[in-house]
Amino acid sequence: MALPTYKELLDAGAHLGHMKRKWNPKMAPYIFMERKGIHLIDLNRTQEYLQKAGNAMRQVAKSGRKVMFVATKKQAKESVAKLAREVNMPYVTERWLGGMMTNFSTIKRSVKKMNNIDKLLADESVTSITKKERLTLTRERNKLEKVLGGIANMNRLPAALFVVDINHEHIAIDEARKLGIKIFAMVDTNSDPTMVDFPIPANDDASKSIKLITGYMTELIKEGGEERRKDKEAAESVA
Repeated sequence: MALPTYKELLDAGAHLGHMKRKWNPKMAPYIFMERKGIHLIDLNRTQEYLQKAGNAMRQVAKSGRKVMFVATKKQAKESVAKLAREVNMPYVTERWLGGMMTNFSTIKRSVKKMNNIDKLLADESVTSITKKERLTLTRERNKLEKVLGGIANMNRLPAALFVVDINHEHIAIDEARKLGIKIFAMVDTNSDPTMVDFPIPANDDASKSIKLITGYMTELIKEGGEERRKDKEAAESVA
């Protein structure tokens, strides 16, 4: 997957930061200039850190481990969920439940409950459920699906997180740091890049910027998965 060009990043608005008064001084190395009170991100640095993050992401995928995508902002949730599904990775795009990782056993029980309701509703031989009870179960199932649907097939904690807007997703960031889980993230001029392992300086509010960068990262996951498949085939042919 080719690294997004300078023009592609520019057209996506990836260079547009926040008002100067909202900036985090730790983002100084990634800021190109200030224009009309708004900080502009240095897209050369964006490309540099995007490539670094992409290489590391490819290795995570090549190892066969999971990356959880976290983006609950309105302008990010739809595209991030779609891209995460394309690479069969877990995602959270509705609401981050406190303890989603630090109290993972409880979350797994909720997922199991959702799956059990699915089985019950799908079993036509069950006649003891009234219409009212079926409606109640369906509503409960839909409520669980909205929050947990993206992690329904996640049996253990992910090896890494990819986050859009670390300020907005601060609870997820705190949990990942506590557990030593690697964090890849888009960081805007109002963020602290030292909070994550692989910061990608870019506009984390514009939908085009989010889609471009998340899309690049998921393509690297595909490449890592393909490399894993080829290595496995090569090992089997030798055996």
